[in-house]
Amino acid sequence: MTATPSLHPVGRAARVLIGLLARRGDEIVRDGRRLAPEMRAVLAVAKRVAPTNDRDIARARIDIRRSVMVGPPVPPGVHTWERDIPGPAGDVRVRFYRDADTEPGAPAICFFHGGGWVVGDLDSHDPPCRVLAQRTGAVVMAVDYRLAPEAPYPAAVEDCVAAYAWLTKHAGELGVDADRLAVMGDSAGGNLAALVALAARDQGLRAPALQVLIYPGCDFTMGQPSIDTFAEGFMLTSESIRWFRNLYLPDSGAWRDPAVSPLFADPTGVAPALVFTAGFDPLRDEGRAYAALMAQAGVPVVDRCFDDLIHGFYNIGITRATLMAADEVNRTIAAALAGSHPSLQS
Repeated sequence: MTATPSLHPVGRAARVLIGLLARRGDEIVRDGRRLAPEMRAVLAVAKRVAPTNDRDIARARIDIRRSVMVGPPVPPGVHTWERDIPGPAGDVRVRFYRDADTEPGAPAICFFHGGGWVVGDLDSHDPPCRVLAQRTGAVVMAVDYRLAPEAPYPAAVEDCVAAYAWLTKHAGELGVDADRLAVMGDSAGGNLAALVALAARDQGLRAPALQVLIYPGCDFTMGQPSIDTFAEGFMLTSESIRWFRNLYLPDSGAWRDPAVSPLFADPTGVAPALVFTAGFDPLRDEGRAYAALMAQAGVPVVDRCFDDLIHGFYNIGITRATLMAADEVNRTIAAALAGSHPSLQS
């Protein structure tokens, strides 16, 4: 008998509560989109148990680790191990994920977690990485890059470029296909994945076969309309984005630098991209704008917006809507790495 994925007891209770609350309340419609009822319920619960106006770094780091309690169910049979790899300022810790059914010569995904370059670590994104490894058949290497404000920009970028470069050189040792390496991240991690793809092109590294950007931060100027449209009330707020940005890179003169904001880069020749955004997300427009910029430059791109979801959906495992969206993301990645996604075929 195959074991079923497990959900933290808090997550199971939250799923029941979300289901009950989703049947209540008025519809939320904004910018021509209707928020999924389950998302209304998630926001109502989050407002009570996790106020978004807290600006204590230590507490924020604890809170994101606790978020695994409402993360996706953890699948059985995914083996993990950790090691240190050389980085520009010392060793960088990475965690590998390999499903029991993964075959030799599988693709590999270099994963960069979200958290505004200030919070998040290997544990905060452990459940989605386990699911990613199982659903895609890829070996996932999650990177514990340095965080601000202790290590502000460009520390995170340097660590992530170094981690990807290490992966390209050790594909044989890991038993993965060096021609099917991907970079991937969510939110701040999406920003890092995009910058690593650009750096690979510019620094002569082996080009990734794919970049996966999940609601990425692409414009440090915060100049896109959705920043104001969804400034508050939808988990991630414009105030919290500014807080993260100012801890990571307070120099406003650098915000338009292509090495910081991919939206101001020339993406010609970068890896094919999967860009996933959420309709009720302040970062929605900058992610979609970068997808359009890459497409205009001739880069094969899939631009998929989940119109009725919020920022962070990939890590939320207590609603049917977010689980279905995450499954679509993972199935799309699997198809792209297998060379069978029609939109990415040349």
